[in-house]
Amino acid sequence: MTFEHPARRKADGQVGRFEKLAELASNFTSSPVFSLLCVLLVLGFVAVHVAGLPTEWQHLAGDAMAAVSLLLLALLKNAERRAEHAVQRKLDAIAAVVLELRQGEGAGERSQAQEDLEAAIRLEERL
Repeated sequence: MTFEHPARRKADGQVGRFEKLAELASNFTSSPVFSLLCVLLVLGFVAVHVAGLPTEWQHLAGDAMAAVSLLLLALLKNAERRAEHAVQRKLDAIAAVVLELRQGEGAGERSQAQEDLEAAIRLEERL
């Protein structure tokens, strides 16, 4: 088990089984089919309570909704972290190009903005 950022787990750029599964699950949960399944799950939950079925059925319906919620929470957090890392990499690349252009102008004296930008590149890796 590793506690690294999800986007940094594979140094060679390959995608592991978990990443593939997470991507497939993310695609499925954003589909209309999954939305329909969630609506059916909620309707089933309501129907079990309205019908006054035994407590075991009510617990089963509630547990199913809790399990789906927990899985979606984990999936959402994983997708959020991947997107955050991708945006940060793009911002670092833009900042690096801006610095190269600024340095290429032949400006003899470095400005405070240039130093701040240089310090901000890959800042998240040092935290």
